[in-house]
Amino acid sequence: MTAPYGSLPPEDYEAQPRKEALALLERFIADLDERTPAVDARTSFEQGNPAKVLTERSKQADLLVVGSRGHGGFAGMLLGSVSQHLVAHADCPVVVVR
Repeated sequence: MTAPYGSLPPEDYEAQPRKEALALLERFIADLDERTPAVDARTSFEQGNPAKVLTERSKQADLLVVGSRGHGGFAGMLLGSVSQHLVAHADCPVVVVR
């Protein structure tokens, strides 16, 4: 018995999640624009090492807002590796939120 086998190119696997992420970002920005019209917020959807990509983006930003990966207790007081990197290397102020 033969079983058919096929696979999709990686681009097809990535297309739907990327489309959904972009739609989520667009809704977020639209909501933010409505609530705080004086804030010029921008998002981008990029692939790569998050610390490197965000450090590069910080060169054109006035402020980066990133989340921490704290899990409560002592671990909750620690920053994740990306937020630690950004606090040390970003070219603009960084706000880390939990």
